[in-house]
Amino acid sequence: MIAGIGTDLVQISRMEKSLCREGFLHRVFGSRERALLDDKAKPAQRLQTAAANFAAKEAFGKALGSGILREFSLCEVQALRDENGAPYFALSGKAAEICKERKLKAHLSLTHEGAYAAAFVVLESQDAST
Repeated sequence: MIAGIGTDLVQISRMEKSLCREGFLHRVFGSRERALLDDKAKPAQRLQTAAANFAAKEAFGKALGSGILREFSLCEVQALRDENGAPYFALSGKAAEICKERKLKAHLSLTHEGAYAAAFVVLESQDAST
């Protein structure tokens, strides 16, 4: 059963200044996300990925019904890619605890086109009693 839905849209150009600040990188992106960003050969790809990942964090918070910065740290919600390029979440800390306690599985879709990146999150209840 669907327990929550969230979406977010980020202007890619907003990431350019932010990514230059080391504090922003460590506060917002987990270590595996930072490695993903570092693997991007072209600056435009790095910006697109960072914007999509930031949108994923916002969408995750909206799907929980809490928004960001209320129940978890942004770096605890890492948007990664599998070997085929499909996005998925790697959760840690409070974000992982919340999903475990509420028996939630997070599904993630990302896209970017032109000046924008977007994320869509569905939280699925894994509780058999609901």
